[in-house]
Amino acid sequence: MKRILVVDDDPLICGAIRVWLEQRGFAVVVAGGGEAGLNALECSRFDLMIVDIFMPHMSGFESVRVFHQGAPTVPLIAISGYVFAEQRTPAPDFLNMALEFGATRCLRKPFTPSMLLSVIDACLLKSGPKEARLVV
Repeated sequence: MKRILVVDDDPLICGAIRVWLEQRGFAVVVAGGGEAGLNALECSRFDLMIVDIFMPHMSGFESVRVFHQGAPTVPLIAISGYVFAEQRTPAPDFLNMALEFGATRCLRKPFTPSMLLSVIDACLLKSGPKEARLVV
């Protein structure tokens, strides 16, 4: 059984992902923030990580960078629903930037269960060097 670590400060997102993945036979560990996620990563081995880009107590891409450093061979799917309130200038593409910090794939919230499962399957089936990709 593949083990997946889900790190997000939104309990609704964590709950939905947990249900979707457990129904597909994955073992899921949910962490409600960066510190809890790092503690889980220190105590257990995971086959894949799903990490929110923006969480309290972690500045910007620190979450992706720190989790990637903690388990560099484990695929990491970065997720974010962050949108700028002011759209006067083009907003930075945070998901593409997450790839530079170690994410294997990125998903923009909200996403469907089938989209998430497709990205997970691609990450888990991929062998050899990591290929970073944005999935929107």
